[in-house]
Amino acid sequence: MTDLATPTAAAAEARLTTEHVSGGYERTVVLHDVTVRVPTGSFTAIIGPNACGKSTLLRMLSRLLRPSEGKVLLDGADIRRTSVKQFARQLGLLPQTPIAPEGITVSELIARGRHPHQGVLAQWSRDDEIAVERAMRDTGVTELAERHIDELSGGQRQRVWIAMSLAQETPILLLDEPTTYLDIAHQLEVLELVVRLRDAGRTVVAVLHDLNQAARYADHLIAMRDGEVVAQGSPRELMTEATVERVFGLVSRVITDPDTGSPIVLPRAKV
Repeated sequence: MTDLATPTAAAAEARLTTEHVSGGYERTVVLHDVTVRVPTGSFTAIIGPNACGKSTLLRMLSRLLRPSEGKVLLDGADIRRTSVKQFARQLGLLPQTPIAPEGITVSELIARGRHPHQGVLAQWSRDDEIAVERAMRDTGVTELAERHIDELSGGQRQRVWIAMSLAQETPILLLDEPTTYLDIAHQLEVLELVVRLRDAGRTVVAVLHDLNQAARYADHLIAMRDGEVVAQGSPRELMTEATVERVFGLVSRVITDPDTGSPIVLPRAKV
């Protein structure tokens, strides 16, 4: 029987990995011996119940938190040995509740994504301008360029934050609950954007709460419970009735979406 908590051969080609990572906040240990591999060029969704360690893992991957044990590796090297600017050119993070400075416009906020590419004496360049224009075009916010952030809807604002991350031009992008507080239409809008980014060659890791959205849009899942990785693999491998019960404590029925072929979880009862 395959151990779904162990990274599979499909995840072997991975630039971003962890090795037996444990840690958390001050004296509170949240993660316990976590080993994951994020397949390069994938849309990986981290799923699990509240307070299971999903966002903590994402913060470890982005080096906002230092593990008390184990390592986070990028291209086989400990990320703590990489300079801040060099790391920022490889990996971008969109936190759960980003805060924009008061009175800033869309184009001004997105331009801040170019900071890792600029030196002390470097001036704004044509390359910077092109990167910002491309990020706005890819996220569909070009027409919002001169609008102020506080004038936008939740979905528009989230696309602008993603555009800022894209302007950073990193091959790896981490998103912490990018669909939280959005209505269903805007949730799907953001997830479809993430799929386009994946298809264009980026590696995307996102914390998601909706199991069916994760199964439909992501191609790799990491399921967590109580600070540990319970299973990781493709949605078809992982999204089973037994795994849903083990991770969420839910009795469910898992059926196949007739349109996409992805699993659909139908909860039946709380165990």
